[in-house]
Amino acid sequence: MPGKVHPDALIEHVFGRTGEADDTVLLGPAEGEDAAAIDWPGGTLVVSSDPISLAAAEVGTLGVHIACNDVAASGADPRWLTTVLLLPTESDDATLETITRDLDAAARTIGATIVGGHSEYVDALERPLVSLTALGAADRVVPTGGAEPGDHVIMTKAAAIEGTAILAADFGDQLGIDEALRTRGEAFLEEISVVPDARAVRSFATAMHDPTEGGVITGLLELARASDVDLIVDRAAVTVREETATLCGAADVDPLAIFGSGALLATVPETDLDDCLEALEAADIEAASIGTVRARAGETPTLALDGESIVDPVTDELYPLWEAADAGD
Repeated sequence: MPGKVHPDALIEHVFGRTGEADDTVLLGPAEGEDAAAIDWPGGTLVVSSDPISLAAAEVGTLGVHIACNDVAASGADPRWLTTVLLLPTESDDATLETITRDLDAAARTIGATIVGGHSEYVDALERPLVSLTALGAADRVVPTGGAEPGDHVIMTKAAAIEGTAILAADFGDQLGIDEALRTRGEAFLEEISVVPDARAVRSFATAMHDPTEGGVITGLLELARASDVDLIVDRAAVTVREETATLCGAADVDPLAIFGSGALLATVPETDLDDCLEALEAADIEAASIGTVRARAGETPTLALDGESIVDPVTDELYPLWEAADAGD
């Protein structure tokens, strides 16, 4: 099954193999942490890398936002990007034009500059692959692993923003949805960035994390595991938009278990909760308190979702749909 490497395998094979120790590294590879933080003369440099492989019409825009989201969710303003662009050998100049135009436009929307990278054609690829490294400066790093017992859990926007766009664009025909719903669902891609969300939240947050693969459920569990706490979350408090509910119902998938880019998860002390929500409202960003943080009760950090105890990341429920579609080709 495609998807993220399991946290246990990362702990065994990845996190301990990081080369020479360097005391300027303030936050290095760790479970649930999507960015690194480095002490530098200008303050703290936050760095994150992410690959994405999609159709040319989507890969540039999504690639920029997904890489920059991780930097923003660590408390920094994304400023610089490097881009590695790998293209199928049969690609023409129109493909390169589409991707680079979208990279440029997406970077401009968040005030970031593409400062370098690499491009080449690769025989083994069937569709473009873009890997971006985003860098930004932070006054205060907000880790994934900073949640404290007593904090409230908030979520901005809604569940499955990215997943809704994928369902509409990739599976609209087979789901039999009408054109109006498909258009509205595809437009969710315009809300993928959480840079504004993080700017509004970061001065209040003890932890921030953007849910991606595996959706809100996996994002919450990653936050719990990184912070060594339990999260108690009310499913009914998680915003699921009408378009998302309709598409997920047609596809028989859980909106909390499909790609969640576009939402920001954060933990906030109770004394700062109202001020944080007011700051988000002032920024015209919808948000809700969806749960609380408590001290770990058992051997393993747990996400308690309406009484169900979740201790392992879920497999994103969109992967079987892609596999079924590929099998039918």
